[in-house]
Amino acid sequence: VLELLRGLQRGSDDRKSSLSRLRLALQNKETQQKFVRLDGSIRTLIGLFTSSLADMQMEAARCLHELSHSSDSAVAEACLPVTSYLLTYLSGHSVEFTELCLYTLGNLVVESEAVRKQLLPQGIIPVLASCIQSPHEAVLEGLGYVLSQLLQAKEAPTEIIPLVLDSTLPQHMLRLVCSGLKAAVGAAVEFAWCLHYIVCSPAATSALVALGALPALTMLLMDLALELPPDAPEGLELLVCPVLRCLGNLLAEETGCEAQVRDERLLVALFLILQRFLQQHPFIVQECLWLLNNLTADEPFFCSALLSLDLLPALLQLLPCSQLAGVLVLTVLCNIAAKGPAYCQQLHQQPALPLLLPALALPDPGVVGQCLELLHLLFLHWPEAAADFVRQGGHRALEQHQSTPELQERARALLDMVGQPVGASTLSPCLTTLSTFS
Repeated sequence: VLELLRGLQRGSDDRKSSLSRLRLALQNKETQQKFVRLDGSIRTLIGLFTSSLADMQMEAARCLHELSHSSDSAVAEACLPVTSYLLTYLSGHSVEFTELCLYTLGNLVVESEAVRKQLLPQGIIPVLASCIQSPHEAVLEGLGYVLSQLLQAKEAPTEIIPLVLDSTLPQHMLRLVCSGLKAAVGAAVEFAWCLHYIVCSPAATSALVALGALPALTMLLMDLALELPPDAPEGLELLVCPVLRCLGNLLAEETGCEAQVRDERLLVALFLILQRFLQQHPFIVQECLWLLNNLTADEPFFCSALLSLDLLPALLQLLPCSQLAGVLVLTVLCNIAAKGPAYCQQLHQQPALPLLLPALALPDPGVVGQCLELLHLLFLHWPEAAADFVRQGGHRALEQHQSTPELQERARALLDMVGQPVGASTLSPCLTTLSTFS
């Protein structure tokens, strides 16, 4: 490596070959660490990176890219002098060269706070805002990568997100996410996660709501649901996930904005997505259920729609999918039951009770505890459910939990309740809106 560097510094005729060999050598972690300690190594690479010879410039860029893969922050910090040039070259050159510069920047900001602190005053956010108007899919995907790494930094909420919100990036990101079915899915996925990281900073949600993020993402989910036959584009689930999470987080953080998504078709879309991904990508199930929970938490519209569209049987079938899915299904049912007697009557008529009895026998206290909350609401608002529960042997299931420390108080209260007038219980109300998914 030292010989290769000396050859580059002397300006020998085979510099391109030497750069190619250096690039291969820099794939090794130890070589990366030794290279940056060699006198003049980075300065030499920068000289070739900024040369007027396109092929030499590209090879030098590839070498810098290999260095950026290092997990050693000392290597990233040795590359600090190149950051201003990387930003400069984002405004021109070939698509391949711009893409390489973007991924090099993205890798460097992951490993070093010093790099991030240098890039911000150098104007990385305005430069990225300019790049996001590129027509090239590869450039957009690379840009999404850089931005997602910046937005995940520990200092992002205070130092980076405010700068992003003051730029044109959010509206462009939202536009590109919502055109993900017609354009590049890969870039749409990157920007959807970027929006998610912004939403996870509570002070930023109102800015996205003001941009129309709620109706835009709702329409996208409806469109996605229609694109889910077996011939759907590969990787579509990777776009569905952050879109679901963004919507759920916006609803969790911004009160009173449910009216912007009040559309029965959103529920239909959610259940189509659930059905499509249940077997191959079960992680999507909990994302859908979490959004469904936040839709039904305070909004009677979605509770009524779920019942009138006869979606309750499909919801109840998800109870045994996983522990988290079970808790979320029961929480959604609690949201519905909390709306009063008419809703509890419909839950009883579906019927929900036969499916709750097996849930009470599960070894998971979280699922059982949420099941007890639901039974409390049903018995409170619709006493016929309590009588029916006893006829089906439900009291025996409750008796089994009298010795479980975290459940015994509620189990005993429900056993008392099945033989008492409505309103005798003093159990606390059920959980509703869940906090932000990060």
